[in-house]
This record gives sequence, structure tokens and C-alpha cells, in this order.
Amino acid sequence: MERDLTHGSIGRNILRFSLPYFLSYFLQTLYGMADLFIIGQFDSVSGTTAVSIGSQVMHMITVMIVGIAMGTTVMIGKSVGAKLKKETSKIIGNTITLFLGISIVLTCILLFFVNPIVDIMSTPTQAVAGTRAYLMICFAGIPLITAYNIISSIFRGLGDSKSPMYFIAVACFFNIILDYIFIGIFHLGASGAALGTTLAQTISVVIALLAILKKNTGISVHKEDLKPQARTLKNILQIGIPISLQDGFIQISFIIITIIANQRGLNDAAAVGIVEKIISFVFLVPSSMLSCVSAISAQNIGAGKDDRAYKTLQYATMIAVSFGLVVAVCMQFISNPVVGIFTNDVFVIKMGSQYIRSYIWDCMIAGIHFSFSGYFCAYGKSGISFLHNVLSIVLIRIPGAFLASKYFANTLYPMGFAAPCGSLLSVIICISALYYFKNIKKEITV
Repeated sequence: MERDLTHGSIGRNILRFSLPYFLSYFLQTLYGMADLFIIGQFDSVSGTTAVSIGSQVMHMITVMIVGIAMGTTVMIGKSVGAKLKKETSKIIGNTITLFLGISIVLTCILLFFVNPIVDIMSTPTQAVAGTRAYLMICFAGIPLITAYNIISSIFRGLGDSKSPMYFIAVACFFNIILDYIFIGIFHLGASGAALGTTLAQTISVVIALLAILKKNTGISVHKEDLKPQARTLKNILQIGIPISLQDGFIQISFIIITIIANQRGLNDAAAVGIVEKIISFVFLVPSSMLSCVSAISAQNIGAGKDDRAYKTLQYATMIAVSFGLVVAVCMQFISNPVVGIFTNDVFVIKMGSQYIRSYIWDCMIAGIHFSFSGYFCAYGKSGISFLHNVLSIVLIRIPGAFLASKYFANTLYPMGFAAPCGSLLSVIICISALYYFKNIKKEITV
């Protein structure tokens, strides 16, 4: 099941690894988009708003879990590159123990604080009940969300990005069917969307576990590997926590922007929620570059091939920028029909079109710092990613969105530029950090 990423064409390795990862992200994003599309066909604007707000909260939680799991992917990648089989088993075992505890604690805390979370989101009155119901059901399913993402992180560390794609494909298929049943037939609204997502995730995890048990996956974990070991846990968390916090702060900035939009009224809230879903879809390629670069570079670093790790960064950056430029230009001409896929409300389409035409430029610029973040993460320097994202959020994204909303009350177009401007600052910091560490290469430990 292990795949050696330390030999052969770098470009081919990126494509072979990133394509299944991209498809996995595509299918996972289709989850939320399917919920939003289907509820938009059978429910009111308040139902659409409830799902968009609730799913944004869940997305923040999910990406933070995935961020911590990145520590597992990198550590396994390094041990595989260095041919350390016993170390790989120990990392996998400690990962299972660590995330079992995290998921249980997180579920209890979030269920207890569901009402304050709904209030913090400045949820419009008409959507409060639906948002609360959506979150209650999804919070109860957090152990399943965690299980899927941990299984995926382990496979990707082993160089296998295809298996997670198959697991999520099954989940996506069942999610769409269950959405139509719960929302379209039984008219359960936001609760139906949450039930569909949670049950589909359950099916995905069950199939993943059956695959691990029945097939030769190359994973060999013994009882002693499950015993927490301070050094192993420290290495996982040292890489994973900065990435998790970085992703968490990014999502918090999105939530703050959503709150700003919510305070403008139900239609603006729905428009921003729809655009966030579309953005999460077009960001699949630049987002996949982060995990792709970190996994491939980690194996090469473990094998002592630093030059290949750097070339991986270069290839990934070119791919992300090229894709982002094409998408940004095209969106200037097709924004109305794209937003119109998710709603029939003319005003929501108008506001959403304004917002996405400026926001979409972030797809190109963010692709650069995503690739750099993956590279830094592979070297255990994930603190750099945390730093540039926090500075971007605090100095530009949130202030920019607030000021644009305040001074341009009749349009969302200026508000959309806050994201690409923030990413531009991140790129400047990343390039500066790379230049700095290349000049003191001895400080970078493999």
C-alpha cells in the first residue's frame, strides 16, 4: 500500500498524488454543495441560510481536525521515506489513541455550547431553529468525521491518496440520496441535511474499516503501538497544532465575515453563504497542493533528497497559479449563472455575483501560499504558516471586510477583495521566510 514518492518524475508524482486528493476534496465539498442545492429546491431562504451557517461552523471544526492530522501525514511520510517500519506503526497507533480522545471531548463541549455558537454567528431570527438543529446533529457525528479524516491522513502519509477518494465517493453518493429523502420527501429542512451528511459519513467510515481489515494495506498496528508515547505525540502535535490553528483562524475569519454579512440582512447572508460554498469548490486545486507538497516533500526529506522537495514546491506553485488565473478570469463572465445554481432569488443572485467576482482572485494568490505552507510543514516549520495566516487575517481580511461592508452598504463587490489582499500579504511573508531559511539551511532539521 506504500507508494515511494522519492523517485521518478516530480511532475508525474504530483499529478498522481494530487488528482485523487483533488477528487476527494471535490467529493467532500460536494457534500456541502449538495446540501445547499437540495435545500434550496425544497425549502425557503431561511433553510438555505441555516444550512450555510451550520455547515460553515462544521467546516471550521473539520479543517482543524485535518490540520492536526497533517502532523500524522508528515511524520508517516518521513518514516516511510527513511524505511522505518516500526516507527510508522508507532505513529499510526498513537494517532488513533490521540484522536479518539480529541473527538469524544470535542463532541461533549460543542453539544453543550450549541446555543451560544448560534448566537455568536449572529444567525438571522428566521434561521435560528434550523441552524441549531443542524449543528446538534452534526456535533453528535464528530467522532465519525474524525475517524474518516484520520484514516485518510494515514493513507496519504503512506503515499496512497486513492483509498480516501473511494471512501468519500461512497459517502457523497449516499449523502445526495439521503438529502433527497430527508429534505425532498420528508421535508425535514436543515435537520434533514444534517442527518443525510452524518449517516453518509457513518457509511464511509464503516467501508473504510472493512477495507483495512480485508485488504493488505501495509498497516500493521499492535497493542503496544496504541500506548501513548510522549515523543511521538509531541512530534505529531508540533506539526499539526500550528496547521490546525492556522486553518481555524482562517475559518474564524470566514465566520466573522459571515457575521458581518448576517448583520446586513437575510439576503446578503444567503449570498455570502452561497459564495463561500462555491469558493470552497474552486479552492480544491490550491488546497490539494498544500497536502500534496507536504506529503511528497516529507518522503523526500526523510530520504535526504531536499532538492526534490524544493522542486515539488516549484511545480505545485505553477499548477496552482495557472489554475487560479483561469478560474478568476472565467468567473468575471459566468458569476450570475453560477450563483443562480443555488437559489432562484434575483436579489441574492445579484449580491452573490458581486461578491464572487472580487473574491475569486484569491484562488490564484492563495494557491501560492498554500504550496509554501505544505513545504514548510514537511520541514516541521508549520509555525511559519500559522504566522502568515494570522497576520493576514488580523491586518487585512477582517478589517478589510468590515470597512467595505460599512462604507459600501449597497454592494458586496468591495468586500470580496479582502481575501485576495490578505493572501498577498501571506505570499510576501512566505517568500521572505523561504529566502531566510535557504540562507541558514543548517538550521533546518530533516
